[in-house]
Amino acid sequence: MSKKILSLVLVAVLLVSAVFAFSSCKDEKKDIKAALICLHGDSSTYDKNFIDAFKQACANKGLTEEQYTIITDIDEDTVCYDKAADFADNGYDVVFADSFGHEAYMIQAAKEFPDVQFCHATGTKAHTEKLANYQNAFASIYEGRYLAGVAAGLKLVELYGDAEGKVTDENAKIGYVGAHPYAEVVSGYTSFFLGVKSIVPNVTMEVRYTGEWYDETGEKTTAEALIAAGCKLISQHADSMGAPTACENANVPNVAYNGATGKNTFVIASRIDWVPYFEYMLDCVMNGKDIADDWTGTLANGAVKITAVGAAAAPGTQAKLDEVAAKLNDGSLKVFDCATFTVDGKTLTEYLADVDDAGDFAPETNVIKTENGVTFFDESFFRSAPYFDFRIDGITEVK
Repeated sequence: MSKKILSLVLVAVLLVSAVFAFSSCKDEKKDIKAALICLHGDSSTYDKNFIDAFKQACANKGLTEEQYTIITDIDEDTVCYDKAADFADNGYDVVFADSFGHEAYMIQAAKEFPDVQFCHATGTKAHTEKLANYQNAFASIYEGRYLAGVAAGLKLVELYGDAEGKVTDENAKIGYVGAHPYAEVVSGYTSFFLGVKSIVPNVTMEVRYTGEWYDETGEKTTAEALIAAGCKLISQHADSMGAPTACENANVPNVAYNGATGKNTFVIASRIDWVPYFEYMLDCVMNGKDIADDWTGTLANGAVKITAVGAAAAPGTQAKLDEVAAKLNDGSLKVFDCATFTVDGKTLTEYLADVDDAGDFAPETNVIKTENGVTFFDESFFRSAPYFDFRIDGITEVK
């Protein structure tokens, strides 16, 4: 055989080997089945945010509609376990649940089905349970709520500011519709308030709770009560169109959660974009990699989003938001900078939080840090789910 022919044969062999190796590499990514368990249906802005992201992520990762399932209206009780176990029994590789109260039942299923991955939003126990197949995920949504607060502050200045941009105390009162007095809600409304305060230093805020994550009538009447109490702008951590509807009816500016709402009064909204996490979760399962015990999305990695400014936003809002977002991303601005708020008239220098959530409600972790001369509450560092649970001056809760 001539050297030329031998060379050609060798090249052909190498090409075939390369193609085979590439095909084998591709084959390592296995076909999977994934499921999403939702507390409510897509009439809930909270659940719709998960549903839309799950569909998008599945499509992006090449899953067909036969490879994923979404179930809705699953209460925070044993039904959640039953559904998770059913998915495991039927060959699903990964199951995700979207509500805090689903956690105990997802952990129960994870212990029974060690070969299936169980992932959960807003939970607190994955970093202490240390199960190889149970994970929590959340995002630093306080960054988005802070930005929404900046937009709200600019709106107050537009409506009520004098020539120097100052707003009287009477017109600096805002309202907040909360679902429950949990750390997730407290962290969110505090970051929103601090965003407003960065523009309107004398702002005050009244918070009222509905006692439900999704109660359109309750959220509407609660917003109406806040408006009647003199609140000039309303925001929310609740999952229906109730509060935005009340604002639209009363022509009061509204800062929403999980999407644009209201034709004439909508200023802006913040939300968690779950596509980055769902894609990461699916990638890990498809490629046989471990999923992080406790994943935190951020403004920088695209998991925390604010909407385009609404028709009711003040002129110049987007430029200001771009400026503030850049500072959040480079770390020069800390949302919970202890120099920007007090608690009972005092500045925090340390605070023990119940990060490990062992069920005894005993705080064990100092979450106040100092970096580059700034002392701040370091939310989302010790676990993904919020643990900011104290009330700062300027905010009043009405039970």
